[in-house]
Amino acid sequence: MVMRLFCCLLLISAMPLWAMTQLQASVDKNPVLAGEFFMLTISADDTIKNDQPDTSVLLKDFVVGPTSVSTRTNIVNGSISKQTHWSVKLMTRNAGDYTIPAFTVAGISSQPIALKVSERSKATDQNNDIFIKSSMSSDSLFVQEAGLYTIKLYLAKELLDGNLTAPSMPDAQLSQIGKQQEEYELVDGKRYLVITRVYLVQPQKSGVYTIEAPVFQGRVRQNYRQLEVSAMGENTDIEIKPIPDDYQGAWLPSELVNLDEQWQPDSDTVEVGTPITRTLTLTALGITKEQLPDIELPEINGIRSYPDEKENNHLVRDGRVISQQTASYALLPQTPGTYTLPEVSVPWYNTKMKRISYATLPERTITVTPSSNSPLMPPQAPAQTANSAEPREHLANVGTVKINHIPLWLIIVSVIGYLLWLITLLLWWRNKGSRTLVMQPQQQQVAATPSLAELKAQSKNHDLAAFHHALNAYAMQVTKQSTNALDALIQQVNDKQLSEQIAKLRAALYSSNSETVDLSVIIKALEQHITTTTNNQKNVLKGLY
Repeated sequence: MVMRLFCCLLLISAMPLWAMTQLQASVDKNPVLAGEFFMLTISADDTIKNDQPDTSVLLKDFVVGPTSVSTRTNIVNGSISKQTHWSVKLMTRNAGDYTIPAFTVAGISSQPIALKVSERSKATDQNNDIFIKSSMSSDSLFVQEAGLYTIKLYLAKELLDGNLTAPSMPDAQLSQIGKQQEEYELVDGKRYLVITRVYLVQPQKSGVYTIEAPVFQGRVRQNYRQLEVSAMGENTDIEIKPIPDDYQGAWLPSELVNLDEQWQPDSDTVEVGTPITRTLTLTALGITKEQLPDIELPEINGIRSYPDEKENNHLVRDGRVISQQTASYALLPQTPGTYTLPEVSVPWYNTKMKRISYATLPERTITVTPSSNSPLMPPQAPAQTANSAEPREHLANVGTVKINHIPLWLIIVSVIGYLLWLITLLLWWRNKGSRTLVMQPQQQQVAATPSLAELKAQSKNHDLAAFHHALNAYAMQVTKQSTNALDALIQQVNDKQLSEQIAKLRAALYSSNSETVDLSVIIKALEQHITTTTNNQKNVLKGLY
């Protein structure tokens, strides 16, 4: 018993002295097909925790997948054995003879492996019921011109799982557009599941390049069995043309570029203060939305411009990339007159005609007339002649203008005051001592002015959008207009500071420029206007009594 215990202690004390003595490398198949994945396994006869083989040396000739590590300990008849395994999935695209180099772990090296890679034929893919087709929208592109690379994976067996690598090309950006599509297709009487992916190719340098086709590795089900399958597409050669030496300006290669506009309202004659919405649409083929240039419109004296945010999009249709930019501008005429909006032109390089072209909008002339809501000034008296009755007709016209343009609120107040006077007279005959009761409706009428409470609340919050909305509602209440009420309020109040601050408020909301708006000035001007209007109403009512 003592002897056995002594042997166990001796065995335990000797365990730390054990060390790795052998390192082996092997592959699960040799030879392999080009584009076919195979497994490289590196095994050590001990448990290794702080060291591992350097697989970066394989990147020169192989596509290297992630490395997985596993350990195992076996005890058979008291004999203990330990193993550590590193597994790496490899693949090479080209046929030939390769050498997997030796690896070193903890000072022990493995032996190199001679690997033979055979050419993969289309017949092999067809016999395996799996193959890949690839195509390019054009065999030549200009630098930064967008092309479409389409790959289709054909599967005749039930797919369990798999991995389809992405194509690659030096000095180019490749990105997948949208999600992959799955559909069924008949090829030579056989039904295939077709998985389609579309990639956007944007070359950055000129020269002749090769797009390396994707490779598929996966498992399919056949007769209740799981089979490892693989497929590789054919590489595609493409010529990238340089930017012409005589081209000036921003580089915009395309088959077709179009510039269009829309106006709302669609009329060349508008009134002062009537907002105009001008929408420009730039459409181009063969470029991405990021390549679309920004369209800048010049400023025009007498017309304020407030640009909205621009929207860029692109899509794929009929094998082509279509990009579109939509930019809207709010134009607000300030003074009457005739204005000419200059021509808008966007240069681009026509890849079909091999020359510079221009997408153009012709100049447009608009006429701005005085606002019909502004008070009309009496026309000046023409020179009197001795043989005409024009002075009488002129005086009659002047009188008519004055009568027609008495403020609406004054007419309403006069009518109400007259009715109150009749009621007062009637009550006076019935109750001579109740004259003060008749004055109460009058006082209520004078006090019935629009409220600025909402404007003051939004001013404290300094919410410009909410303040503008409340201000527009207040203007509609005061001017009794449903359109252009704010401009009518500016003309009615006739205060320079109010007009300047409202213009800054609009610029802060609709323009990219930052404007400092003093909302208290707007409220103060409106309060002063209310006070003036109330005093005028009291004077009118007093005269009626």
